[in-house]
Amino acid sequence: MARAFLFVLDSFGIGNAPDAEQYGDLGADTLGHIAEFCAAGAGDRAGLREGPLLLPHLTSLGLLHAYEAANGALPAGMGHATRLLGAFAAAQETSRGKDTPSGHWEIAGAPVMFDWGYFPTQGDAFSPELVAQICQAADLPGILGNCHASGTEIIARFGEEHLRTGKPICYTSSDSVFQIAAHEQSFGLDRLISLSEAVRQILYPMNIGRVIARPFTGDNAESFERTGNRRDFSVRPPEPTLLDRLVAAGRKVHAVGKIGDIFAHQGVSTLTKANGNMALFDASLSVMDTCEDGDLVFANFVDFDMLYGHRRDVAGYAAALESFDARLPEFAARMKQGDVAILTADHGCDPTWRGADHTREQVPVLMFGPSVRPASHGVRRSFADIGETIAQILGIEAGSHGAGFWPKAG
Repeated sequence: MARAFLFVLDSFGIGNAPDAEQYGDLGADTLGHIAEFCAAGAGDRAGLREGPLLLPHLTSLGLLHAYEAANGALPAGMGHATRLLGAFAAAQETSRGKDTPSGHWEIAGAPVMFDWGYFPTQGDAFSPELVAQICQAADLPGILGNCHASGTEIIARFGEEHLRTGKPICYTSSDSVFQIAAHEQSFGLDRLISLSEAVRQILYPMNIGRVIARPFTGDNAESFERTGNRRDFSVRPPEPTLLDRLVAAGRKVHAVGKIGDIFAHQGVSTLTKANGNMALFDASLSVMDTCEDGDLVFANFVDFDMLYGHRRDVAGYAAALESFDARLPEFAARMKQGDVAILTADHGCDPTWRGADHTREQVPVLMFGPSVRPASHGVRRSFADIGETIAQILGIEAGSHGAGFWPKAG
């Protein structure tokens, strides 16, 4: 029996989706613009990387074929591999919004067809009534921030005042999210988690998708640094997902990184946390060594989005892609007969785009393994096709959304 590995390169879009204009993202292209900047020398950084974007292993798995299917052309400075080793597709999202839960849930066969709640973009993000309710529930002297902001920027701006006053830093973005930053030592990690859980309960009636606890350390604006103890508190998916169906069928779902939080720990058998893409890769390899036939290993590689996309760091994003690419042979060498891996993304976060938010984009779907033959599977009209393909690979019943495209070798 097969094992399946589903790796989400968080935010690795490959060109604007057909409905991108509705989201203000017409022309956004995470891969294309990173490649363009690198080809022009704008992706160079001393001691980090230089030159054109080089992704030989992702390219051999069909990354540029998927990009070409989505856009009708290749990224600047990049060309097809001489030998194609994987099956590929591009996929479009049907869910409303361009946030993390929507993308992941649709990948797992549960598209979001309702509208999330959002906070105002002008003036205070959170009403006086909501702030008062939160402060009363958690015995707080007040909050700082109360705006749309980038996480690192707002910690630099309010972190020292937070240390003086004990007021947590609360902010949001274009996503359906309430984020709370607090110092791990002075405020306390356990207290931050408890506060986030309390806010999660308060926000259910507003249909806010996530509350995120963002702990940080440091003594001043120059030394503040977010830690790996982030926690996401999501609402539950709107219906059973691929994860639930696998567990119901007696299989195990091994969540690596923030996958457990994204799915509100529904349909998760084991949970492995790690801080940083390379540590997440190591954790995935460790789980790979112990998981059994019929299991799914589901990992999210968050740095692409959190450290580079949102911070509009082209060179950092490019270097992270190249580092991930360099480790793919290590993963492939450990695959057993019957194993299948799929690499994809949940949305875009074009580091050249205006603002600091996600971008509505198509995503790559790259499938490889000993029993996968090179093939094109075109442009998929829903991320749910990915989950249904995994259902076919692992031999469980089909879900209600999407159509699988398992290209088993003959």
